Amino acid sequence: MSAPEAAATTTGRGSTDVADDAHQPIARHMLIDGRLVAGTASFPSTNPASGEVIGHAPNATASDAAAAISAARRAFDGTSWSTDVDLRVRCLDQLHSALVRHRAELRDLTVAEVGATGMLVDGPQLETPIAIVRYYADLLKTYPMSEDLGEIDSMGQRHHRWVEKEAAGVVGAIIGYNYPNQLALAKVSPALAAGCTVVLKGAPDTPLVTLALGELIATETDIPPGVVNVLSAAGPEVGAALTESADVDVISFTGSTATGRRVMASASTTVKRVFLELGGKSAAIILDDADFSTSAMMAAFMITSHAGQGCAQTSRLLVPRAHHDEIVELVRQNFGLITHGDPADPATFMGPLISERQRNKVDAMVKHAVAAGARLVVGGQRLDPGYFYAPTLLTDVDPDSEIAQEEVFGPVLVVLPYDDDDDAVRLANNSVYGLSGAVFGSRDRAVSIARRIRTGTFSINGGNYSAPDSPFGGYKQSGIGREMGVAGLEEYLERKTFAEVVA
Repeated sequence: MSAPEAAATTTGRGSTDVADDAHQPIARHMLIDGRLVAGTASFPSTNPASGEVIGHAPNATASDAAAAISAARRAFDGTSWSTDVDLRVRCLDQLHSALVRHRAELRDLTVAEVGATGMLVDGPQLETPIAIVRYYADLLKTYPMSEDLGEIDSMGQRHHRWVEKEAAGVVGAIIGYNYPNQLALAKVSPALAAGCTVVLKGAPDTPLVTLALGELIATETDIPPGVVNVLSAAGPEVGAALTESADVDVISFTGSTATGRRVMASASTTVKRVFLELGGKSAAIILDDADFSTSAMMAAFMITSHAGQGCAQTSRLLVPRAHHDEIVELVRQNFGLITHGDPADPATFMGPLISERQRNKVDAMVKHAVAAGARLVVGGQRLDPGYFYAPTLLTDVDPDSEIAQEEVFGPVLVVLPYDDDDDAVRLANNSVYGLSGAVFGSRDRAVSIARRIRTGTFSINGGNYSAPDSPFGGYKQSGIGREMGVAGLEEYLERKTFAEVVA
């Protein structure tokens, strides 16, 4: 009996192996109301490094989405989940332990389906997400769910007031394909800690890793039926059902800004709370007192990490005009050091783009930029087999052009010269996005510039802000709200203010 078949017979705590035989197609199940469901139709999932189909995921129907939402609503309204802190701590502890036990299988699946390299799986693709579960299990043990406001005099009487924090309700969590373990667990963990119930929709390009999470929840935790539901779908219908349903109280969405706008508009019909983690066009600034060799190396490696498929990656490089050619040459040399190929090979630094569709989009944007006058220093070509694209460096770019303003989601770096610090800040802020950024230079000057740039996160001289306790999110059209940290928990909490007359 395969792992999903065994899991399908189980509705309580047990054990399952999330890995399938390497020579057999992977078949996963959705989790709806405590049961693992095969669905009536399926769609393929492809290894982006080879183009080969590695398995199939259930293609959820409108009925599946309705059943999952109904189950989450019943679990929130009709059980003690939202008020039983001890149960939630125990279940998060169990989920963390299950993820640790199945780390090797999840690692292999993430490499195969996401195209993530070993370095990334040992960090933000898997290890950090597992740590997020541990963080919220521990935070829940100490986080104050009430706040005393003291007493006031009003209309001749003494009034005592306090605030209690309550779960916000049913959460519709919709994630992107690029870091599916991170995105799923950064939504599910704080939502469960807060006492919410969840319907999680995996990305159509990477459904298998998200469904594996649902299987572990079903078979290796005491999370009650309906508290977590996990769906996969090839099209947008399930996401639309979540945003439109009056039974869903919160939408937590990660994806493109264009889709985020539609999510926000749809959610407005029922005045849902929305968390949106959207696109970015972040700038890295090299100051004239920086170490150019180190800065250029970091700029090259940052944009090619996960083939540029990260919303916070710095895809614009701002350099002093007097040192433009010198820094461009250093970046070009570093691009030549980027190894690409099988993500399972420890020698590989850059994996593939997720699909031929995404590679076509990246290639079209590069060709359009060159046609508009940009100079192609290096790259700009497809690499086979699979969906690889060469690290690409463009100069002579109009700062207001498509390639300098729109998110590419590929290993494409645009170099823009600036005249002085004020000009660098102006160029960095010349974007509808405000997710992240970086600066290299003397410490006090770098910090001063970082504070002037309107983004939600910022790296100074290579500093890494990404950790379970660090709030992550953006300004402007990069989103609304914060994920991870205490702020991430509070996205899923409501506040109720009480008052009583005291003698």
